Amino acid sequence: MKLQEKHYQKIEKLLPKQRGNVKIPNRVFLDAILYRYKNGCSWRDLPKDFGNWHVIYMRFSRWTQNGVFARIYAALSEAGLQQVTVYGLDSTSVQVHPDAFGCLKKTVNRHEGSHAGAGVPRFTRLG
Repeated sequence: MKLQEKHYQKIEKLLPKQRGNVKIPNRVFLDAILYRYKNGCSWRDLPKDFGNWHVIYMRFSRWTQNGVFARIYAALSEAGLQQVTVYGLDSTSVQVHPDAFGCLKKTVNRHEGSHAGAGVPRFTRLG
């Protein structure tokens, strides 16, 4: 997911000015954050196209502590441009059948009168 130009222009003035030797532009940085949250990956799993994951993480951390994202959200809220959709799932709303775990089925396959391995279920192969 990439940030569209028209959307970036709306928030560009709210972003901190880049000073010094910055290798990753704000636009690429925001695309990296969107990619991470869309795909649910860790910081280390960001594609190399975005640059060094640690640099992106540190900038994200600084911006979060300085309230940059809160200011962006507040500005978009005032303009009526933000849209938040929240979905919540827990075990009370989603039930999974026990066979969905992919484990082998436990079947008792004991010889009559044999005490070796008594009480220990054996796995049978299908096929």
